[in-house]
Amino acid sequence: MKNISLMGATGSIGTQTLDIIKEHPSEFRLVAMSVGQNIGLTRKIIKDFQPELVSVLEKSVANTLKAEFPGIIFTYGNDGLVEVAVYHKSDILVNAVSGSVGLTPTLEAIYEKKTIAIANKETLVTAGHLVMEKAKRNHVSLLPVDSEHSAIFQALQGEKEKNIEKLILTASGGSFRDRTRQEVENVTVEEALNHPNWSMGAKITIDSATMMNKGLEVIEAHWLYAVPYDKIDVLLHKESIIHSMIEFHDSSIIAQLGTPDMRVPIQYALTYPDRLPLPSANRLNLAEIGKLHFEKMDFDRFRCLHFAYEAGKAGGTMPTVLNAANEAAVAAFLDGKVAFLQIEDLIERALSIHNNISNPGLSDIQEVDVETRKYVNSLL
Repeated sequence: MKNISLMGATGSIGTQTLDIIKEHPSEFRLVAMSVGQNIGLTRKIIKDFQPELVSVLEKSVANTLKAEFPGIIFTYGNDGLVEVAVYHKSDILVNAVSGSVGLTPTLEAIYEKKTIAIANKETLVTAGHLVMEKAKRNHVSLLPVDSEHSAIFQALQGEKEKNIEKLILTASGGSFRDRTRQEVENVTVEEALNHPNWSMGAKITIDSATMMNKGLEVIEAHWLYAVPYDKIDVLLHKESIIHSMIEFHDSSIIAQLGTPDMRVPIQYALTYPDRLPLPSANRLNLAEIGKLHFEKMDFDRFRCLHFAYEAGKAGGTMPTVLNAANEAAVAAFLDGKVAFLQIEDLIERALSIHNNISNPGLSDIQEVDVETRKYVNSLL
């Protein structure tokens, strides 16, 4: 039995993690969780899983739920996220929150030597050098949940990282993969949220449409696998069947394939180094699919991917700016304050004015994060 702390329980990754816990009740137990604004779903999760500790956004909500569920400990805010991350009875922290809010709880969980299943891109993007150094020092495993990084992780089993020639991340292309830049100038939020392959939260779906999601994954891959950026490629693959590949020095390429189902990489992170059955998953039938398609990535079409490579190569606080500006710009788009392509413009302006800090500490990263969001919001 593994006890699970789950940050972001009401989100897309969070609810699919709960599906796995429910499917394997003798293997996993939810002991602590954090939630967002979906209080109705929060009540249902509490009733179904009976966690011991629950963190919400606001104190008033914590007090309301405490009156309804007197046997459960309720906390709130950023401090509550940390309490969930380091909960003394948990074995694994699943970091499934969206945004840079996941960074501090992850660092605290590392200090407590928790195994971390990481689905929060921003933690490694904004502070990859700090996170990986502290994980190594504390002998903590960071197990990737993103389908692309899980694919690489699975393909590396039995292999040596020193033999890697190149990582090849695949990208679905998002909601507008078949449209030109001119054709996406006036797209609506509803159109942008209509992803052809995956069911995800709003922010990550927009990131997929701009290709920022893939850019963030490139930076993550750099830190997770210690591979330089010039050896990380992105390949457009519309079917989302090959989740990523590794090319080795001897020219051999190993890929991980499967139907688009996030429960597979989530479960692998929870069971590693073992595997469990997943009876509810759709089996991959290549004979039925018939063909798989691949295209070279167009950096002029998807400028956010270009920004991510450049910020990653620059290092320091540039990836922090990239992430913070993107979060603020995407939020503005979802609120109807800017057009779709203006997301790129806002990110580019934030990157262009920033004076890079080459070896930032946590306080530097947090300060740059706040300043960048203020700057982007001042442009709206």
